[in-house]
Amino acid sequence: MSDFDRVRIGVVSISDRASSGVYEDKGIPALKEWLTRALRNPINWETRLIPDEQEGISATLRELVDECRCDLVLTTGGTGPAPRDVTPEATLAVADKVMPGFGEQMRQISLRFVPTAILSRQVAVIRGRALIINLPGQPKSIAETLEGLKDDQGQPVVHGIFAAVPYCIDLIGGPYIETDESVCKAFRPKSAQRPAKSA
Repeated sequence: MSDFDRVRIGVVSISDRASSGVYEDKGIPALKEWLTRALRNPINWETRLIPDEQEGISATLRELVDECRCDLVLTTGGTGPAPRDVTPEATLAVADKVMPGFGEQMRQISLRFVPTAILSRQVAVIRGRALIINLPGQPKSIAETLEGLKDDQGQPVVHGIFAAVPYCIDLIGGPYIETDESVCKAFRPKSAQRPAKSA
């Protein structure tokens, strides 16, 4: 029996073509693989593969938070400037609070690799006691934005956004999320830290 809090995570891949079977979805496997490596907590998954329809995306986010009681919801896809890219609008439509720092930091990370990172429109919001974050569509970019950039010694050059996620979830009344520091070191003020546990 694990001493770590159980966490419920919603993972949503938003793609017209993947959801209709034109090609295989890569977003959900990439998110689950990274989170499984990064978190020490036991995870209950809620996965959804849906098309780029604004009302449908909003409805899915409401379901995952209000009915499935997810603590964290991560979306991938639909954050560019194309006409069918409506994930940010759908996410903002269900928000109680907007958390702009997440989108700002994701673009900072991605700009280290490509100048077109300024075209990405990811947002993060609080709904109830859940944090919802839009992530990029490519598996490589998902890992980079969550984990950040490290030098040859494994020290952070640019912090990934996930370093701030556990403390954010603390502040909104969610479970205490603990990470594998070799993947992503979560930051909390000393007053908010619990004694370390062994697995």
